[in-house]
Amino acid sequence: QVQLVESGGGSVQAGGSLKLSCAASGYIYRTFAMGWYRQRPGLEREMIATKHFGGRILYADSVKGRFTISQGNAENTLHLQMNSLKPEDTAMYYCAGCDAGQCDTIPDVNYWGQGTQVTVSS
Repeated sequence: QVQLVESGGGSVQAGGSLKLSCAASGYIYRTFAMGWYRQRPGLEREMIATKHFGGRILYADSVKGRFTISQGNAENTLHLQMNSLKPEDTAMYYCAGCDAGQCDTIPDVNYWGQGTQVTVSS
């Protein structure tokens, strides 16, 4: 079993920045991959950024050019730098962990973090 612990998040005004972090621990497969999802009020959970086991990075169109995913200095940590935040970025953000090398879709996700709230005011 893998545990994912998120940190960061909070409230910010539009145009501001926040950084989320996620640390994975437990029994981690060699092909373990991580990513970030969010769930906005009244909407389904959606992928916003993922990093494949092989290094490929994918972003949702809605965050391209504003959000950046990066590996942390510690093994199995992942950051999400969010710049130029908009009110529509307000959501619960979830770290995702995947045993099979990529977290591109919800069925790929084996583990979820507890979620961290991001609120962007106009």
